Amino acid sequence: MPALNTPWTLGGITLPNRLVLAPLAGIGNWFVRLQAKRYGAGLAVSEMVSSFGLKYGDERTHREFLRIHPEEHPVAIQLFGHDPEVMRIAAGIVAENGADLIDINMGCPVRKVCKTGAGASLLDDQDTAVAIAKAAREGSGLPVTVKVRSGNRPGERTGYDLAVRLVEEAGAAGIGFHPRHAQQQHKGTPDYALAAELVERLGEETPVVISGGLSDDENTLKAFESSGAAAAMLARGSLGNPWRFARLLGHYDGDPTQNEVADELRWVIAQAEDHLGGERAGRYLRKFYPWYAETLGLHRRAAQPLLQAPTTAHARAFLDALEGVPAAA
Repeated sequence: MPALNTPWTLGGITLPNRLVLAPLAGIGNWFVRLQAKRYGAGLAVSEMVSSFGLKYGDERTHREFLRIHPEEHPVAIQLFGHDPEVMRIAAGIVAENGADLIDINMGCPVRKVCKTGAGASLLDDQDTAVAIAKAAREGSGLPVTVKVRSGNRPGERTGYDLAVRLVEEAGAAGIGFHPRHAQQQHKGTPDYALAAELVERLGEETPVVISGGLSDDENTLKAFESSGAAAAMLARGSLGNPWRFARLLGHYDGDPTQNEVADELRWVIAQAEDHLGGERAGRYLRKFYPWYAETLGLHRRAAQPLLQAPTTAHARAFLDALEGVPAAA
């Protein structure tokens, strides 16, 4: 069984280790991906990007969602959509903008995505799913991976069946496998035994990346080892705590100090301002602050000035005054 800190190959690209930053909807922009890479992630995947937004030239989609920092390579851009020809065009645009791989979302359980025929709804429309993956590969010339769930409903294994078809019929270079059905969202115990079955079925030539339930270091190692997956994909468990990548790779021990966390959040604030401008960054980062408050070990009352910071200047002022704020017991 390979260790997390050993190299592997995905779609002909050699990756330095077996930790991947998962696609995080509404979160995984270039600086979140770059942060994961700074702390050791071998690969980072972008948040979902609309194939239709790319094809029809939506300005924000092109400006913000396709931004790639030169230091974050290799990087995968995740696309979603329900139309193979639209996906073909969108994948070509992604390739032109410098992505190293394309990932296609076929596991998102959110209703507004599924009702369009994208995301997890494709688990029940496998001919279209295969056509979409094939079109992305042909349109981009890049390795294409696909992220799926085990199924849409309890007891289903349609995701397993689709994964096999995606490899055999569409030439998928790898599969991201979240062994929970879509109705579970992010709750419940993932079926890592089903993931192990998929790993065995696809063999060494097609890597499977395990996802779901990797909320702490112990669970990550357990899922990685029990499934036999080629790599592990960290998602929510890494938010506000990129040190998890370094710990799992053996590059860091213990928990970060308050000063380390505060300095990292200052870095995040600066990148958000670069990406969105000061005013939008202040609003956008409100979903980030609770993650960092937790890593800081702050009681909720002590963290309120940060959690309710109306601007990035207020957030910086809180961090500057942090010395002497009591940590949670």
